[in-house]
Amino acid sequence: MRHYPVTRAVRLLRTEKIDFIPHLYPYEEHGGTRQAASVLKVPEHEVIKTLVMEVDIRRQLLVLMHGDREVSTKRLARELGVKRVSPCDSMSAEKYTGYMVGGISPFGTRKSFPVCVESSIMMLDRIFVNGGKQGFMVEIDPHDLQKMLLLKEVNVAL
Repeated sequence: MRHYPVTRAVRLLRTEKIDFIPHLYPYEEHGGTRQAASVLKVPEHEVIKTLVMEVDIRRQLLVLMHGDREVSTKRLARELGVKRVSPCDSMSAEKYTGYMVGGISPFGTRKSFPVCVESSIMMLDRIFVNGGKQGFMVEIDPHDLQKMLLLKEVNVAL
């Protein structure tokens, strides 16, 4: 694909020399990972959502989760050794990351965050993660996540 958005995420992938395949698709409000998987003709399990969470002492972190799974915030809090973890509201997520909801990428965020990744994601051959714009995914090897992010593997999928 020749023409795709050059987002902060794409610039970082290029800087770090990470191989990726760009995928554009028609964004649909509230379509989520199901919409992306359907249009890209890939299993929703391989489409990874980037969730912005807040830890009880007002620290933020990102959670990478399979598109067809949810995060158990109680288990995540236990694994992190904190009292509470909750999803950020849309406005806060956009403020913290610099990306619009529906286009939040774990790469090139406004500031650096700790990133929790569901451990089974690392067992996949490829993943599709947001490229920093609504309707834009990048296909990468999940092991490349470790080269770019401060990762902590967790088991918190529902």
